[in-house]
Order: sequence, then C-alpha cells, then structure tokens
Amino acid sequence: MSRFPISIVISIIISSIIFIPNYIVFVEGQSAKPVTNVSNLSLSEDIVNVSLENKTVQYFEDAQGYLVYPVSSNDSQGKLPAVVMIHEWWGLNQNIKDMANLLAKQGFVVLAADLYHGKVADSPQLAMELVQMARNNQNSSIANLQAAVKHLTLASNVDSTKIASLGWCFGGGQSLQLALNSQEHPLAATILYYGTPLVTDKESLAKIKWPVLGIFGDNDEAIPISEVNQFGTSLNQSGIKNEIDIYKGVGHAFANPSGDNYAPKETEDAWQKTLSFLKKYVVET
Repeated sequence: MSRFPISIVISIIISSIIFIPNYIVFVEGQSAKPVTNVSNLSLSEDIVNVSLENKTVQYFEDAQGYLVYPVSSNDSQGKLPAVVMIHEWWGLNQNIKDMANLLAKQGFVVLAADLYHGKVADSPQLAMELVQMARNNQNSSIANLQAAVKHLTLASNVDSTKIASLGWCFGGGQSLQLALNSQEHPLAATILYYGTPLVTDKESLAKIKWPVLGIFGDNDEAIPISEVNQFGTSLNQSGIKNEIDIYKGVGHAFANPSGDNYAPKETEDAWQKTLSFLKKYVVET
C-alpha cells in the first residue's frame, strides 16, 4: 500500500489536529474523544431503556473485540442483524464502544473490531504509528475483519445473511477494504464515513455485490470532491446500489465532536441516514 502524501498529511494536521479517525486522518484533536457525541444523537423513547449485554471476545489471533447486543426479557427474540464496527485512528477506545452500544440499542449485534492488537492511542503521534502499522500490514488487517464477520456468522443470535460493516475515516477505509475482500461471505451493506483511502477504480469496486453508503464533506482536504464523485460514478457503472451523501460546508471528520470541523447538525443527519440505510438494506431485506 502506498503511503499518504506528506503534503496532505501536513494539511490535515494543520486544518484539524482535530480530526478523527482513520486515514491518517487525524482528527480527534489532542484527546481521544468519540467519533460522534452520543449524547447529541437523537434517541427515541422506545430504545432509551433497551437492555444490553456486552463482553470482550477473542475473534482473531491476538485481537479482542467488543461485542454488544440487545437482550429481551423473554425468549422470543429471534436472530438479529449485525454490524462489524471499525474504529478510527485512536483505536478501540471507550468512544467506539459507546457508539457500538448506541447502535446495539437499535436492534443490532455489534462487534467493534480491533486492528491495533490491544493498543489504544492517546496522542496523534502514536495514532499515526498505529495507522501506519495497520496499513502496512493490510492483508493482516483484512484477515482480522474477515474473522470478525465469521465470528458474527457463528453467533447463535445473529442472522448470518444480515451482516454489515461501518467505519469512520481510517475505519471507513477499512470498511471499504473489507467489502472488496468479502467474496467468501458477502455482506449485506457497507458504510463508510469519509473513508480513506477511497477506492475509485470501477473494476475493483465491481467486487461489491451489496449496497454502499458513503458519507462525506465537500470541504474535506483529505478526500477531493472529485474522488467522491468518481467513487459514486464507479459504483453506478458497476450496478451497485449506493447512497453518496456530500454535506456542504463541512470538512474531514465533521462527525468528530472533539475537533474544529465538528458539525452537530450534519452529524445528526448523517446518523439518521445511517440508521435508515441499515433498516432498508439490512433489517428489512
């Protein structure tokens, strides 16, 4: 895998040392805050009090993930849809676990994967090192995520035909990489928030046989709007159902509350689009 151009890396750091997650995307600022501010996202009354069960699971070699799912007071609960959630550049920290909990309350079994082998960054410098490690060992990262999917397929409470992936920034790019390498176990949907690097090659994207949701900002210095448009065009030309949402006036990591690019209104809208997309293509199919 080629390294991210140093000019863009510097640009991202300057414009955000705030940023969020993945790509070398650096946004979370100087502290590891959540990708999205859970307290700011709308919660309907029917899910606020949903009971959850969570545990740490060994799903791949030395990788332990965070598994969480809703529990019912009776035994009538059937198999549930599931999501492999992929962390931003900070790693599998409490922020990602909070997002997993939030999604689980919507009726999903969520496995938050760990591509850093137990390490969590507390500084941009360490986050960069961990990102480079994961990207320089992309085959291992893909195998890690494939193992997360397999773990969910074997779970007694999961419908193995309804497994999606979701990630932000670095995790968004890995969500796309998983989609390009899931021929043995097709996914139900792929979701990426300003995922980097963004694959735009039509022949490569043609490997995907399920719907894709892409969330982007038109002021993203890490992902030119021309690339986003080409991404959508290539998906269309390959006959892949997709929804590409480009938010005006916001930059990279706009869904990260710890940075100057944070846009709460757009973040809320993007989250609702994410839930609607999952409901349409994963839950109801």
